[in-house]
Amino acid sequence: MYGLVKVRYFAKTLFTIGVFAGFVMALSVAASATERPFGLGTLATAEQIAGWDIDVRPDGKGAPIGSGTSADGEEVYAELCAGCHGDFGEGIDRWPILAGGLGSLATAEPVKTVGSYWPYASTVYDYVYRAMPFGEAQSLTHDETYQVVAYILNMSDVIDDEFVLSNETIASVKMPNQNGFMMPDPRPDGQLASAPCMQNCEVPTKIIGRARIIDVTPDKQ
Repeated sequence: MYGLVKVRYFAKTLFTIGVFAGFVMALSVAASATERPFGLGTLATAEQIAGWDIDVRPDGKGAPIGSGTSADGEEVYAELCAGCHGDFGEGIDRWPILAGGLGSLATAEPVKTVGSYWPYASTVYDYVYRAMPFGEAQSLTHDETYQVVAYILNMSDVIDDEFVLSNETIASVKMPNQNGFMMPDPRPDGQLASAPCMQNCEVPTKIIGRARIIDVTPDKQ
């Protein structure tokens, strides 16, 4: 008899906990419904957004605080980059060449390197910090990235030995091929059929199917 009472009490307790948990979950869903119209995912925190917001634009905006010279970058480059790109940026096997090729783009054998092809020093920083070293992307500090980029630019005679590459100076670096990119695209097949709509745009749509598992299809077409 005592055992039966104990089982009933335990079942009642579990039921109470389950009801309470369901109530809390319902409140959570209701509270987030206005923030997440389809009830999917979670809102990103400021810290999470900062982890993704690492792009450095052509005009230098977004460049993180830091600095470095080519002399500083020589050691970092030798340790982390030379194994693939060579001691002088000449490239090993089929790994990309980083230096040289100046004036070759209009020839029958163009050599695309950071010095000969890349339009902005700031986007060199963006790429190196975002994707290098190969297999260990984003392992460099901001200072180390400035140092490596300074060393690469120095190998192509873009900056001198004394130049301090930093978030304050990177936009001032003039790349040899900066004006080699034509915008907008002058080729006939690259033109828009009509001017794109930039505000108050209403594009006719038609719902042809609905999601079955989770109702995320908007009712308004």
